[in-house]
Amino acid sequence: MLRAYKLLVIPFSLALAITFFSFSTAKAQSLEPYAAKPLCLPGAYPVDPVDCLALGPSIQLTEMAKLGLTVPVRPLPAVKPDPVLNVSPVSIARINLEVTEKAPLYTTFEDATQQVNPVRYIDPGQLRYVSFINVGYYNNKPYVQLRSGEWMRASPVAFSDFQGLAFSRTPRNSFGWIVDTAEVRAAPTYAAALVDRTLLREDAVQIYDVQTADRTDWYMVGPGQWVERRYIRQVRINTTPPEGVTNGRWIEVNLYDQTVSVYENSQLIFATMVATGVEPFFTQPGLFQIYSKKPVETMSGSFEADRSDYYYLQDVPWTMYFDQARALHGAYWRAWFGYEGTHGCVNFSLGDSNWLFQWAQEGDWVYVWDPSGLTPTDPSFYGAGGA
Repeated sequence: MLRAYKLLVIPFSLALAITFFSFSTAKAQSLEPYAAKPLCLPGAYPVDPVDCLALGPSIQLTEMAKLGLTVPVRPLPAVKPDPVLNVSPVSIARINLEVTEKAPLYTTFEDATQQVNPVRYIDPGQLRYVSFINVGYYNNKPYVQLRSGEWMRASPVAFSDFQGLAFSRTPRNSFGWIVDTAEVRAAPTYAAALVDRTLLREDAVQIYDVQTADRTDWYMVGPGQWVERRYIRQVRINTTPPEGVTNGRWIEVNLYDQTVSVYENSQLIFATMVATGVEPFFTQPGLFQIYSKKPVETMSGSFEADRSDYYYLQDVPWTMYFDQARALHGAYWRAWFGYEGTHGCVNFSLGDSNWLFQWAQEGDWVYVWDPSGLTPTDPSFYGAGGA
C-alpha cells in the first residue's frame, strides 16, 4: 500500500514542479518588454511607422502612394476654362471646290449663284477658308459674303470645342489626354488582358508611371490600368525655368507629346494638346520670345515647288508670332489635336488660343523641345515656317 502511494506522489510532484516552473517563466517573461509589433492598419506609410508593421495591403498602398495613386483617387487640381472662350471672333466657311480648282469671287449674290462675271480668284489648294459677314442659300447651297463685300460658294463650318485645363496649383503627378478610343490593359504589355474601362478621345487622365515594353511606352492611368503610347499624349511637368528664361513666365511646346504647358511664377497654370509642324516642316526647337500679337491674321502660302500644298486662311484668330512666320494660333480648320500636321506653327483649339492670347504678353518666352531628340536642331535646316 505504501509503495502504491509513493508511485502516485512522484508523478503528482513532478507535474506540480513543471507547472510551477512554467508559471514562474511566464511571469518572468511578462515583466520583459513585448518585442513583437502588431500589424499596421491598412494604409500608405511613406516612412517607417515604428510602432507597427506596414505589411500586407499596406505594402501595395505605400507603393501606389509613391506613384501618386491614392484611394480614393485624388483629382487633378484643375478645371476647364470658361466655354465662352470657344466663341470665334469671326464666322468661317470652307471653300467647296476640288483642290485643283480656282475659287471665283463675285460682286453680287446673283452673280455668284449663276457663276457669271467673277471679279477675282483664290488660288487652288488643299486648305482654303474664308471669313464671312452674311450667308445666303440658292438651291439649298450656301453662299457667303466676305468683309470685302464679295460673294462666293462656301460652307459655314463648326469648330472643335476641345479645351485644355487651367490649374490652381501644380499637380503632384503627370497627366495627359486620350487621342483615340483606347484599349486599357492590366499590365504594360500587349499580352496582358484588357480591362473593362473605356477611355474616349479628349478624355483627361492622370499618369502615374511609364514603362517601356513591346517596343513602345506604356502609361499607367490607374491601378492595374495601362495604355500604350499611340492612344495618349503626356504633359511632362517641369517647373524649373528653361535656361534663359528670366521672368518666371514661359510657354513650353513639347513636339513629341504634342502638348503645351504654361508656367507662371514657376507653377503650372495651364496645359493642352496642340498640333505642331509635320516633317519636313518641323517646328524649330529652341528658346524664343513672342514678338507680335494679332487678334486675327490672314495666312497663305505654299512650300512645294508645284504649290500643291497651298493654303489660304482668312482671319486666323488669336495669333502670336515667336519664330519668324511660326506662330501660336487658333486653328478653326482642325478637328483633332495631339497630332503633327502644320507647316511649323503651333495650332490650338479656338478656346485654348483665346485663353493663351489673353494671358501672354509680347516678350514672353516660348520654349520648344522634343524629348525624343528626333526633331532637327540645326538652325540652317529651317526656313521661315508657316501655318
